[in-house]
Amino acid sequence: MRRELDLTVYLVLDPDLCGGIDGMCRVTESALEGGVTLVQLRAPQWKKRQWVDAARALLPLCRCANVPLLINDQVDVALAVDADGVHVGQQDLPVAEARRLLGPSRIVGLSASNAAQLAAVDAGVVDYVGVGPVYPTGTKPDASPVIGLAGFGELMRQKTLPAVAIGGIGPANAAAVYAAGADGIAVVSAICAAADPRAAAAALRALSHVSATPSASES
Repeated sequence: MRRELDLTVYLVLDPDLCGGIDGMCRVTESALEGGVTLVQLRAPQWKKRQWVDAARALLPLCRCANVPLLINDQVDVALAVDADGVHVGQQDLPVAEARRLLGPSRIVGLSASNAAQLAAVDAGVVDYVGVGPVYPTGTKPDASPVIGLAGFGELMRQKTLPAVAIGGIGPANAAAVYAAGADGIAVVSAICAAADPRAAAAALRALSHVSATPSASES
């Protein structure tokens, strides 16, 4: 049976911003104290051994906080370290194959950037969707075109699964993204590059309770 997911503040770790494995561990430990609810390891430039070493270092921190650790795309790494699941993109391993390999109990997330991709999601295979990019982002050079806040809101009205907003989200726009229908926000630099990751995570979590009206200028 699949677990209940809390996507409220979804930390995506960037090894360059964090300063390698040791830096990612420091950021993760601090951010977990601040209320991060899910952690994803994403390091597309790394060799497989680096993925495994990092995941093995991060997993005890996440388990201690009872927060899932997901691996971006690398299903074999997730299996090798007994991570909680994976997040895959539209051009990665087919999501049905990821589910077959991981079994029914692990978490499988899928990226979607338009209505057609969202409509094609199989709720029997996927646990949540990552929708965006909502805003321009410098941490993912191969990101799909920006959909804007209005476009994101339209997709939220069509969703059939929990959805986490991705792309360019930080303290200045998080409340509006939550108000547009997001079940959570995925952030990279807003926590990884913060002087105090604990405070940054806590501030973002607090914004999930703030009512905001999206403005035309944010779309």
